[in-house]
Amino acid sequence: MQNRKIQRFIYHARHQYLTMNNIVLLIAAVIAISWAWASVQAVQRNYTLQREVDDKRREQQLTELQTEMLAYEQRYYKSREYQALEAKRRLGLAESGEKVLVLPPNTAKARAADKDNTSSDIILPQATSTPSPFQQWMDFLFGGNRQGLQNKG
Repeated sequence: MQNRKIQRFIYHARHQYLTMNNIVLLIAAVIAISWAWASVQAVQRNYTLQREVDDKRREQQLTELQTEMLAYEQRYYKSREYQALEAKRRLGLAESGEKVLVLPPNTAKARAADKDNTSSDIILPQATSTPSPFQQWMDFLFGGNRQGLQNKG
């Protein structure tokens, strides 16, 4: 009885599912899936290669900018202006009409006083209160600043 059920199932599966149309559809599905997978891999490979190309271009631009900067520095160091400034700095020279002021080095007491002075000692002038960005837009769009300008003028 069990053997008969198995034979009936095999016969039914063979004639119901293993038809020529189903086999062709299965082969077509496998081909479509493999094509889609290959396409995804190609897109991923192209993306990776494009990212590498962009990185190389950025490195090239950076190298070109560094080269230009070094060329500018080289021209500056060869200029008369730099040579004059450097001679003044190293040799303590001055041009006619200029006076050189030589100060003694700071004492330990002066250095300690400098360390005690912090940026909190500096008092900055208070800025006028600015309206919120929303209020600024309302003034801009609806002419609110015109009233303030008329009061000033």
